[in-house]
Amino acid sequence: MLLLLLAFFPWDKLRGPINRYASDYLGRRFEITQHLDVRLGRVTTVRAEGIEFANPSWASEPYLLKARAAEFEIRLWPLLFGHFELPVVRLTEPQFGLQIEPDGRRSWALARNTSNAGASPDIGLLLVDQGVLKYLAAAQGADLTAHFSMEPDTAVDSKAVSKSLPLSFKAAGKWRGEVFSASGRTGGVLPLSRNAAADFPLDVTAAAGKTTLKAKGTVENLRAFSGLRASFDLQGQSLDALYRLLGVVLPATPPYKVSGQLTKHGNVWDTTALKGKLGRSDVAGQLRFDASQSPPQLSGKVQSRLLDFDDLRPVIGLPVKALGTGPATTITTTIGDAASSKDRAGPLSAAKLQTLALQKSRSKVTSAPAVLPTQRKVLPTAVLDLQRLRAMNADVVYSALAISHVEALPLDSGSVHVKLQGGVLVLDPLILGVAGGSLAGRVKVDTNPTPARFETRLDVRNLALNKLFPTIQTTKSSLGKIGGQLSLQGRGNSMAQMLGTASGDVAVLMGRGELSNILLEFVGLDGGEIIKFLLIGDRTVPLRCAAAAFNVKNGLMQSRVLLLDTTDTVINGNGQISLADETLNLVLEPKPKDMSILSLRSPLKITGTFAAPKAGPDKAALAGRAGLAIALGLINPLLALAATIETGPGQDADCTAALSLAAQPAKSAKKSSKAAPG
Repeated sequence: MLLLLLAFFPWDKLRGPINRYASDYLGRRFEITQHLDVRLGRVTTVRAEGIEFANPSWASEPYLLKARAAEFEIRLWPLLFGHFELPVVRLTEPQFGLQIEPDGRRSWALARNTSNAGASPDIGLLLVDQGVLKYLAAAQGADLTAHFSMEPDTAVDSKAVSKSLPLSFKAAGKWRGEVFSASGRTGGVLPLSRNAAADFPLDVTAAAGKTTLKAKGTVENLRAFSGLRASFDLQGQSLDALYRLLGVVLPATPPYKVSGQLTKHGNVWDTTALKGKLGRSDVAGQLRFDASQSPPQLSGKVQSRLLDFDDLRPVIGLPVKALGTGPATTITTTIGDAASSKDRAGPLSAAKLQTLALQKSRSKVTSAPAVLPTQRKVLPTAVLDLQRLRAMNADVVYSALAISHVEALPLDSGSVHVKLQGGVLVLDPLILGVAGGSLAGRVKVDTNPTPARFETRLDVRNLALNKLFPTIQTTKSSLGKIGGQLSLQGRGNSMAQMLGTASGDVAVLMGRGELSNILLEFVGLDGGEIIKFLLIGDRTVPLRCAAAAFNVKNGLMQSRVLLLDTTDTVINGNGQISLADETLNLVLEPKPKDMSILSLRSPLKITGTFAAPKAGPDKAALAGRAGLAIALGLINPLLALAATIETGPGQDADCTAALSLAAQPAKSAKKSSKAAPG
């Protein structure tokens, strides 16, 4: 009798009391507007025709849910304890208004305290036909509207998740403040239970700003978005845009396009079989992003078979060149032009010899960046984003087997182990293949103090002299190995600032080798020797030693040793290089060891800026020697040659003492670092 009474009970008569009770309990309006039917059982099924469930008063959308009809299964026992367990929910033409506030309040929390995440209903399976979903999350910069619809005549079994993709959707709005759009298809039944373990299929195309993503795969737990397995294609203008979109800190890059396999378990994302292009450089490898830690951590290994040097420009803060353009800085050396002119034009005529000698005597020895503005800065001025470097930890190894389009820099290969921990960025080891040798060491940037603090120690090993200056023709026949060390510390939020405040030591040393003789004669403005070499060809002379060592304090490099000694000429120098102002002020004094005529030997001054260096003879010394030649020429034209005769006063330098002095600060620093505690 009781069963018959319950079976035929006019449940629709309870719509009013149920509406009032639910509204009072939830603290917002709940109303079944047309008809109510209930089928009791272990799991009770409720069907409501016309349902309106209001959002909290603070939400922008009036309804959390409004639908033409709703049918849901509900477990009554957990309901007595305030837990909403809905194994299956079917909605007809639903409209959702979901909103979460920065303080944690969420519109779908079914309690007066909407900050209580536990008050959210536990929905097992959700079935919809067509409708609209609006999502607003100010903390995420998200304001999205999605329209979805089920393919007509699609049979969906609520007891199992469909493997097909009958549900299509289109979304538009903003994500992380960027214009966002998405479209795709998914399975027809959405498994939302906390314990769901089914392969929910999806096929998605999304775009945020200039970043686009295509992904196809399955998700085991849709509610936690865990157990993801998908293939993906990702492309955009720069990888650093992913920080704003996803919270992943990556360097600035040229436009990129990569693909791979993506998995997610819990809060750990894994990217494997990664391959693609960054600018004109290829990349491959695997990465892991662990968002379960605070801060999250990125780890992995990435490699390039061929790295285009131009693609590194945004990474190190240099202006990006358009594809297909020439070098950003083109500096030609007239020494190299003259040395190779014989090969290009065949035998030199007397007129050409006279013209070349006259040009060299007028100090056309230097780099000639006439088209470059003198105030242009060379050192990167891009400011470090300290907030990003503190937002994530990292442990990533990158290597490039070969480097192309280096132009004036003889880089062969490179590798670096990037470690970022607590705002401290360490590149250790950093290894660059340079001119057949290597530049290896460690760079550390601590972003916690303001401005950031940096320190670096790099060792120069076995650089081949004939490969070191690929744009200067006269060095290609030179032989020798170069070594040295760079040790600097400074403060700043850009590379230019760091080097402009740096203190420490820089030393480059070279033992025995061979050097182009015509290069030495140009430096000494020895016209007779220049003519001889232009007629019979250049030759190399034995190099006894060479050293360039500087003490660095507050961005000013003061020479400690500047020496180049060959069996033909000894060159001593001194001066300063300002890393803060990017200016040069060096003087080289050549002293030939042999006798020659037509020599206008005078100190060679190197001045100007890093962007526009200038080199030429000391005008006062050159004018004095030229004036003497003119005066003697007035007495007797043959006597004018007397003023240009080089008697060869140069003597062999004490190479052992010079190299020891050049290396001494580095040795002292090494000893003190070993003796220091910790």
